[in-house]
Amino acid sequence: MENSPIKNQVIEARDFALLAHADQQYGDQPYAHHLDAVVALLDEPGPQAQVIGYLHDVVEDTEFTCEDIETRFGKLVADAVAILTDEPGNNRKERKQKTYAKMSQVTGDLQIALIVKTADRLANVQASLETDRKDKLKMYQKEHPAFQSAVYRPELCDDLWEKLDAALLVE
Repeated sequence: MENSPIKNQVIEARDFALLAHADQQYGDQPYAHHLDAVVALLDEPGPQAQVIGYLHDVVEDTEFTCEDIETRFGKLVADAVAILTDEPGNNRKERKQKTYAKMSQVTGDLQIALIVKTADRLANVQASLETDRKDKLKMYQKEHPAFQSAVYRPELCDDLWEKLDAALLVE
């Protein structure tokens, strides 16, 4: 497969994300494990979603800003990452309520962020199942109605939603 500019941007996004997340871990795995799992779910939406997939936690979990993302990857990618970045709050419940409120307002081209968020949640649920993290799975199950209400759009990424719904049915 020849290297196209957007394919090169996916590689650049992965390299940038791995540098940004440096020594961070995802459970007992290097953070790349989580990022690669998210991006693997984004084949159908394509390279732009994959770029955002690699960058989705950079602003939330590192010292980099949305301005840094915009400089390297453009406004749409930076705006999508901003949507995917949790809002500040005193605890997870408060952060998620604020973030879901933001996501519920997303329309147009920025709905690509919702596709990435769905892939991110699916990857997290799958990892919880694979590592037998029942506590994490229960948390995602409890959050699912609010998450779905904020993020789901008919026909946007129904295949990911089907997989997510099925994974969450596990007891």
